[in-house]
Amino acid sequence: MASTTMTLSNGLQMPVVGLGTWRSAPGQVKQAVLAALDSGYRHIDCAAAYSNEHEIGQAIAERVGPGKLLRREDVFVTSKLWNTKHHPEDVEAACRRTLSDLRLNYLDLYLMHWPIAFERGAELMPRRADGTIRYADTHYRDTWAAMEKLVDQGLVRAIGLSNFNARQIDDILSFGKHKPVVNQVECHPYLTQSQLLSYCQSQGLVLTAYSPLGSPDRPWASPSEPLLLDDPRVVAMANRYKKTPAQIIIRWLVQRGAACIPKSVTPSRIKQNIEVFDFKLSDEDMKQIESFNRNERFIIPTIEKDGQKVWRDASHPHFPFHDAY
Repeated sequence: MASTTMTLSNGLQMPVVGLGTWRSAPGQVKQAVLAALDSGYRHIDCAAAYSNEHEIGQAIAERVGPGKLLRREDVFVTSKLWNTKHHPEDVEAACRRTLSDLRLNYLDLYLMHWPIAFERGAELMPRRADGTIRYADTHYRDTWAAMEKLVDQGLVRAIGLSNFNARQIDDILSFGKHKPVVNQVECHPYLTQSQLLSYCQSQGLVLTAYSPLGSPDRPWASPSEPLLLDDPRVVAMANRYKKTPAQIIIRWLVQRGAACIPKSVTPSRIKQNIEVFDFKLSDEDMKQIESFNRNERFIIPTIEKDGQKVWRDASHPHFPFHDAY
């Protein structure tokens, strides 16, 4: 059986496959986390912006701790600092709020969710009347320096990034006291992120793939967009290996040296998604899946402008996706 964990640059062991919880509705997410922990998952990926950490905390409390199924050190919990909390004075309070919601004393990993700061305050999406976002001028460097203090205080065991490009990671590496151990980005066969993956590996970061199955339930999906799990090439491969299309894609990511956090609220699928360590894809099949790349991002906030869909944050100086990787 292939290894089910990866060693982060600070020595921590992170399970390669975790449960994603974005768009897991209240009322569903608790059962999803319980199903995951009961199926052998030891990595749960959360975020303040998903507005469901309180319920995830209930599930963790039922399974983790003295006299329970699992010890705290058996479970790797990730959360993320939201864009409205980038001001250095807001970082610790935001982290403590997440810890309180999750009913934990520490996080294993805390990520900066985006390199872009929004206006401070309680509103998740501070918007103007025309739908555009009200930004703040906090630089991600200053936010990072505040996150480093969380490590020093023992509130988090490691810190990392999400949705950062290579240039921005270089920027953090150039001054950081604590190195980012992970960059969590959208990654799947239609957005293979090959250059970013090899860059991260060369710098000692693990690339964690979010929406690894193409996020079929994303709210802005249009009927004309392709469904990765229905791609006949993936389906044919799944039939050959006697696996599900999701297992083929997750195995492909793991075999490339990435971690991934597939999201599901269906217990049978949750269980299947982690059963990827008892088979191996051939080099030929690995290359074939790589060839599906179309550099297509599904998870990128858009707004309507003059009847056209445009990237919402594209004019922001720290918008990460203008660079090739």
